Amino acid sequence: MRTQIGLLLALMLAVAAVATLGATGQVTFVNDPITGQPLALVEGIPGPEKGPPCQLDQRYVDEQPEGLREDVAAAWQRLRDKAAAANVKLCVQDGKRSVGQQEREFADAVRRFGTRELAAKYVLPPEKSMHVKGIAVDIQPIASAVWVERNGREVGWCRRYANEQWHFEYDPGYVTAGCPALLPSATGS
Repeated sequence: MRTQIGLLLALMLAVAAVATLGATGQVTFVNDPITGQPLALVEGIPGPEKGPPCQLDQRYVDEQPEGLREDVAAAWQRLRDKAAAANVKLCVQDGKRSVGQQEREFADAVRRFGTRELAAKYVLPPEKSMHVKGIAVDIQPIASAVWVERNGREVGWCRRYANEQWHFEYDPGYVTAGCPALLPSATGS
């Protein structure tokens, strides 16, 4: 029986790796310290590229929060439930991104702003992005983001950058410790 479960787990991991490789062109594995089995890292898993229009403001989309870490996805659902109870709708303008998605976002920002330094104030390179780690979402419209800034800490969501009113990151420690001070921008300056 154990051998069958092990084979099934290995087969499921192989299928997930092939799906990830097909979607991103790369896949990264790490050995699970408990089972010793290779597991795909969330950084290689892409999130949606776009979604349907946000019902509150058609300038934005409302992506499904796919690809977030499991604990972050659960915290996102708690935040959405809390917002719904307050009659507030939240649209995910951007959530989980793969390394490839983040590289494209960063390259686009470099083209728009002219330098990597200026671009990094708004879009981080993949190795620094919380979107790639699956713990950040950009919430629109701004009225919804303002509501999250006031009420999200109770379920672990905090705004992180002064120049991005829409960017929120999850950390369970925020519930008890509170939100950290805002950084001026994604680069901290």
